[in-house]
Amino acid sequence: MAQLAGRPARLKRSEFLAEGPQAVREALVLHRKRIAAGEPGVVYEVYASEACLDRHPDLETLAEGTSAYLATDEVLAAMADTVTPQGILAVCGFLDVSLEQVLDAGPRLLAVLCQVRDPGNAGTVLRAADAAGADAVILTGSSVDIYNPKAVRSTAGSLFHLPVVLGADVGELVARCRERGIGVLAADGRGQLDLDRLQDQNAARRLGAPSPDSEYALESPTAWLFGNEAQGLSEEELALADHRVAVPVYGAAESLNLGTAATVCLYASARSQQDGAKPGN
Repeated sequence: MAQLAGRPARLKRSEFLAEGPQAVREALVLHRKRIAAGEPGVVYEVYASEACLDRHPDLETLAEGTSAYLATDEVLAAMADTVTPQGILAVCGFLDVSLEQVLDAGPRLLAVLCQVRDPGNAGTVLRAADAAGADAVILTGSSVDIYNPKAVRSTAGSLFHLPVVLGADVGELVARCRERGIGVLAADGRGQLDLDRLQDQNAARRLGAPSPDSEYALESPTAWLFGNEAQGLSEEELALADHRVAVPVYGAAESLNLGTAATVCLYASARSQQDGAKPGN
């Protein structure tokens, strides 16, 4: 089981580890939903300590019908990736879907990770996308493996909530988004468009006020491109976008980190897309 901490074993078996009560809980909830719908489950095995089940009795109930085993803390420590295991882990099947499946569902908000290499950052953006109500997260072929144990932990269970596409070609993705009327925005600290101004324009439209200077309608279906932690988006990736959008920085900080910038951008779109919402709510 510990082999699943390494990518070769994960790819060979199409399995990964979910560690900790929160991640395992969300995995089991999705597993039960799929089984109830007549679909294949996602949880293959569950290993837990008695102490963990005493603290989280709902997990024992959720695990009914799966291959569940009691294990000592020593055994769990040998199986887990973390230094201090949280008393429960699950072996899960890969969850990623095809780009076609995501686009055919008519998405309104997509988060695209371009050459994002840090598993913690990737998991954080996926969690933010889930919280913002995004329809899917798409990772390019040069991005980190989202099934990396650190990435899975960083999603805090959100990996089991929304579709994820792996290995996408950003050029193909942008072309197919345009075919479906999905705008493409690049998060870029040097972008010509200001995110605050775009939100102000959206608020004016929702109030029925004329907005002749509208630069991009944030309420439109949108795919956000987020770049590498150190270099950001490449010039080739920036050139693919309809617009480059900057998150304004009002203090002395040079820039925002990837997770924070992605959260701000995704929430700006999500807020603007809320039908009937009033500014300030």
